[in-house]
Parts: sequence; structure tokens; C-alpha cells
Amino acid sequence: MAVTGWLESLRDAEKTALLQDVRKWRVKSALGALGQWQIEVGEPAPHGAGNLGPELIKESNANPIFLRKDTKVCFQWRIRNLPYPKDVYSVSVDRKERCVVVRTTNKKYYKKFSVPDLDRHQLPLDDSLLSFAYANCTLIISYQKPKEVLVAESELQEMLKKVKVAHSSDGDCKTQ
Repeated sequence: MAVTGWLESLRDAEKTALLQDVRKWRVKSALGALGQWQIEVGEPAPHGAGNLGPELIKESNANPIFLRKDTKVCFQWRIRNLPYPKDVYSVSVDRKERCVVVRTTNKKYYKKFSVPDLDRHQLPLDDSLLSFAYANCTLIISYQKPKEVLVAESELQEMLKKVKVAHSSDGDCKTQ
């Protein structure tokens, strides 16, 4: 999807303002029903403590947790619960599959993920814009935002400033 098409679809979309650090999308299915929420940036709200749901199975809290937290100048991903030293990790770009690849030399962890913002703007991935750091069992991967993305984000911010926000009685914010 071209940049102008992406911005046009955002202008025409129904918007809901939610005061959180999460970006999520909900797309209609082929039959017109609303699909599941897809979280692109941030982490989902935690499920209630002790609520195991209908499956009665709970994911281990020692498993790696992958989430995206952007800054103003970088796309940033965090992978928590990775206990290996920094020199074990390798982060690279796979241009053919248009994704970032994280792997360990001890073959204990492997992850591929795309950068949807670059796909929307039809921009190539560049190894020189990619960096990573490691601290407190968390691998932090940063990809510097290209100028085209920064310009589009500033246009989007201007568009969102024009959205009127009304607070409902239950504390949610809705656009009008």
C-alpha cells in the first residue's frame, strides 16, 4: 500500500481515542464481522491474576516476551526473559523476506519479525539503521526511522489533533 493510500485509509477510518501506550488494529473479516484486535505497538492488558480461562492452561512467565515500544526516532522491540549474555545474540536484516532476524549462537532462541511501518511506506530494510542492546535479561532492538516515516507520522499527529475526544461515564475516550 502506498503512503498516500495508507494516510487516506487512516483519514477515512473510524477512530477511537484510548489513553494508553498501545497501537492496535481491528480489521473486518471477509464476511464483514469485526475480527480480533491485533496489537502492533505496546503490550496487551494483562489478564486477571489467577484467571486461567476456559482452557485451564497458563503460559509460563519464564518464556520470552516479545513486544514493540517505539520512540520518537526509532522503532523499538523488546524481548524479555532472555538469560544469555549479549555476545550470544545476533540481529540482522533479511532483505529477501523483508524482516529482522534475531538468533543466538547457542541455538536457544530464534525470532523473525517484520516492520509494518516500512512495508506500508514501501521502504527497504537497511542494516545500518539496526542496532541492539542487552540489559536485565532484555534484548532491546532499535531501527532508526527513515525520513519518510517521520514525515508521515508528523502528518498523522496533525490529523489526530483534529479528532475530538469525548470522555464517557465509564472512563473510556471516544472520538466524535
